[in-house]
Amino acid sequence: MAVLVSGESRTGIVGRMLFFICLMALIFSSSAAAGMRISRQKLEVQKHLKRLNKPAVKSIKSPDGDIIDCVHVAHQPAFDHPFLQNHTIQMRPSFHPLGLFDANKATANSRQSSNSNTQQWHLNGRCPEGTIPIRRTKKDDILRASSVKRFGRKNHRTIPQPRSADPGLTNEGGHQHAIAYVEGDKYYGAKATINVWEPKIQQPNEFSLSQIWILGGSFGQDLNSIEAGWQVSPDLYGDNNTRLFTYWTSDAYQATGCYNLLCSGFIQISNQIAMGASIFPVSGYSGSQYDISILVWKDPKQGNWWMQFGNDYVLGYWPAFLFSYLTDSASMIEWGGEVVNSEPDGAHTSTQMGSGHFPEEGFGKASYFRNIQVVDGSNNLKAPKGIGTFTEKSNCYDVQNGNNGDWGSYFYYGGPGKNPNCP
Repeated sequence: MAVLVSGESRTGIVGRMLFFICLMALIFSSSAAAGMRISRQKLEVQKHLKRLNKPAVKSIKSPDGDIIDCVHVAHQPAFDHPFLQNHTIQMRPSFHPLGLFDANKATANSRQSSNSNTQQWHLNGRCPEGTIPIRRTKKDDILRASSVKRFGRKNHRTIPQPRSADPGLTNEGGHQHAIAYVEGDKYYGAKATINVWEPKIQQPNEFSLSQIWILGGSFGQDLNSIEAGWQVSPDLYGDNNTRLFTYWTSDAYQATGCYNLLCSGFIQISNQIAMGASIFPVSGYSGSQYDISILVWKDPKQGNWWMQFGNDYVLGYWPAFLFSYLTDSASMIEWGGEVVNSEPDGAHTSTQMGSGHFPEEGFGKASYFRNIQVVDGSNNLKAPKGIGTFTEKSNCYDVQNGNNGDWGSYFYYGGPGKNPNCP
């Protein structure tokens, strides 16, 4: 009997040892696999940083913490694109649009006048001729993205669809808008002067922006879009600063396009303005008002889409081959604001659009777009006809348009998000 008990004990000990060995092997293999994943991710991040951060002729530390690298114009990320390997840079557009609205039109007797602004890094230096300023991407910027592949890209389906009567489509992906728009013609560009604010963002994964959309194709998988304006995006930039940005896509944000210079595509020629850099100063409630002017137009000779910032800075162009529908013309232009509403805690976000105040509060309190224009087939800038407005939830964010001698076609827009009428 004693021998039998002893035999059972040995069996139990051997079983427990085998279990322990298997458990340790499983833990070791899991740890090794996790370690390999981390190593792969680190390698992937480093390779992506090397692709984006080109060797600099000079680097400038901005007061807001950014590093601006002055990169030789021929070494910018655009030329990583296989179709741009032997591209001859177009250093100036063949033609500017005719009929630019006179931004300095007499407003001396109007209280509705505003100031221009610049970028913070200018306080500490400028980039030399023959280079372009590029905001340096940091490791943490990429790690905040859902993946290295998605870094610098928008989510799918973020375009407002004013023609859609289906309420199930109006807030797909949690994006909400307050816009003015035109459609039903061929458009070769658009312009606006955009009031600049620093809206409060509730969640790091949300953003608030104000921009122009140049759109071609349907709102399906083939949508072409060129976008430019200002945004506050903690996920993308790691802070709450208001920044100049651009975006493009030729397939509804699926695989093509990106913000700023975070992929190959947009070719920058200006050494003065950095995409993604902070705009300074911004407007204050019942205080000084600041705005920026943005013009995007199609060069009638070369077919490329150009962007100008303010009256003086021609920034660069999107080569026509990047697009399908926009190789010809745009079928819709939109101007306005967009926020991400992730519905934290099941309630509407309190992320602000524009100034965070409703349009009816007017100048100095609500945000605005003024002097909005489109470019026609003769390369003339003109006032848009048949302007529509659209917002998914006017109790959260709203839009009101108008027209006068100083501001041409304009609208006020925005709102606070969550409030008693927008729970």
